[in-house]
Amino acid sequence: MLNIGILGAGGIAALSHLPEIGAVDGMRVTHLCGRRERRLRLLCERFDVPRYSTNWGDLLDDDDLDAVIVSLPHPLRAEAGLAVLKRGLHLFMQKPLCTSIDEANQLVSASASRPGQVVYCRPSFDAAVYEMRRQLEVGAIGAVSGALARHSHGGPEIYYTEVADAFEEPRLENDLWFYNADAAGGGALIDMGVYSIANLVAILGKVDSVTARMTTVDKPTALEDTATLILEFANGALATAETGWCDPARSSYLRAHGTAGKLVLRGDAIDYIRPSSYEREWAAPLIDEIVPAPIPNQHEEWRRCIENGEQPEISNLWLARHVSEIMLAAVRSNADGRRVAIRSAPRIN
Repeated sequence: MLNIGILGAGGIAALSHLPEIGAVDGMRVTHLCGRRERRLRLLCERFDVPRYSTNWGDLLDDDDLDAVIVSLPHPLRAEAGLAVLKRGLHLFMQKPLCTSIDEANQLVSASASRPGQVVYCRPSFDAAVYEMRRQLEVGAIGAVSGALARHSHGGPEIYYTEVADAFEEPRLENDLWFYNADAAGGGALIDMGVYSIANLVAILGKVDSVTARMTTVDKPTALEDTATLILEFANGALATAETGWCDPARSSYLRAHGTAGKLVLRGDAIDYIRPSSYEREWAAPLIDEIVPAPIPNQHEEWRRCIENGEQPEISNLWLARHVSEIMLAAVRSNADGRRVAIRSAPRIN
């Protein structure tokens, strides 16, 4: 049985980590750490967690722990992740990985010196993304020419409403730190754009450069609430990654186009679309549905990696660093009005 500690007892812990781990054999949460004692008591009662604390030291000094999930606000994650690795524990990092490339490199270096400690980094990827990657690898759509991903919603205020309800708190108590330019470490790009960028990297591999434009359409912040990135991949493909906080109808899609067809993610399935004719422009295409086999959830994958002594196939530290560098380069691109080169590379096992 793996004993798990969670550092950061907010909405992600309440709505994602604790319920999912409760459904995974061989894992249990035994220690919660956060700022608000009322929330800690409620989560311990609701999910049968035996211990909580309000400071990192108590959590990291817990000799019964095997692994720690870092689910703190964006700017605090790298310091906490480094402390967990130094303590000799397996690590799960919430997205985004960090807010500077120096922090990302420190995490990679710390992990490389401790290969026995498994580091799982969100975003996690669903079965369709793994299947789409396999289809591209075997040439199902020929040479990939382009791709498009978008992940967006109505903004942090919607998320915080759900969090307040989960903790049985008045909704007006929630302060939107996401909008604080001095504290958040970034806007919609690092909050939501991380998903679209990570999906594109997962299926297409290394990004060589990024060109970005960002704007603030509606939200009360100096940070961007809308962003569009053009990614140039090492394999020659071009892709667009879109994100934002001004899309209350929500969008989440992924598609790849090639010289012999295209793949379009549709819910849990993939539409495999091919031309029926190369001589008639308006000939109806051939469409097959690919339904990927189910895969374990993120916590089950982490558990299996720990048991097998291996790093995650895609949701690993190297891919997370690559995605972080892309986002940070996008900020520079927007500010300077130029294309920015990407130096790091993902590692997909």
